[in-house]
Amino acid sequence: MALEERNLVEILEENVPIDIVKYIKFVSVPQAGAVSTFSGTTRDNFEGKTVVELRYEAYVPMAIRSLKSICSSARSSWNLHSIAVAHRLGPVPVGEISVFIAVSAVHRADAMDSCRFVIDELKASVPIWKKEVYDNGEVWKENSEFMDRRLEIGKKEGDVSEENEAEILPRHGRKTCCGSKVKVTEESSSSCISSEHEKNHQHNVEKENEEDEVQRHIRKSCCGSKVKVNE
Repeated sequence: MALEERNLVEILEENVPIDIVKYIKFVSVPQAGAVSTFSGTTRDNFEGKTVVELRYEAYVPMAIRSLKSICSSARSSWNLHSIAVAHRLGPVPVGEISVFIAVSAVHRADAMDSCRFVIDELKASVPIWKKEVYDNGEVWKENSEFMDRRLEIGKKEGDVSEENEAEILPRHGRKTCCGSKVKVTEESSSSCISSEHEKNHQHNVEKENEEDEVQRHIRKSCCGSKVKVNE
């Protein structure tokens, strides 16, 4: 079986739950002595606020390609047999799974280390956007892994020096658009564009029509200039 056939990558449509048995069964083979899994679930709180649900959107074609690339990178670093990655779109209520990863390998170290690598890379680079819905409001959120990756890329490109890194990190420490005093309104969301997001995604998009699609989704990030701050 070709390596590509031992990868199962799926972005599930809205209101389609993740069948973890399906993905565990896919990676479970007699040749593998270890299966490592990760399931990301919606918790009921964030910094003292009551969470009702999470809502996910994605640019699916690019997300699929990004996930396949992550699987290839994992195989280049660890001796793996099979990899399964599934992510839901739409609303994910408290207690339900939004992302699930299963990896099988001959040895447990390879399975466990690669499983963590896959989820960390997914959070850092795959074009999937998350809105956290509270009982008194909602906000689009950035993953800390994405912010760390953006800082890393900036350093490599010479955009971030050691001197101004100290200024960037505190801004990330405030969780930028994830703080409790930020609310994205429907009126402003259409023009809420993160230039950093745009730069990051355009770097990875191969076709011009994909750039347009990514920008259409990315405008819903809460990191643009037209967010409403509640006192």
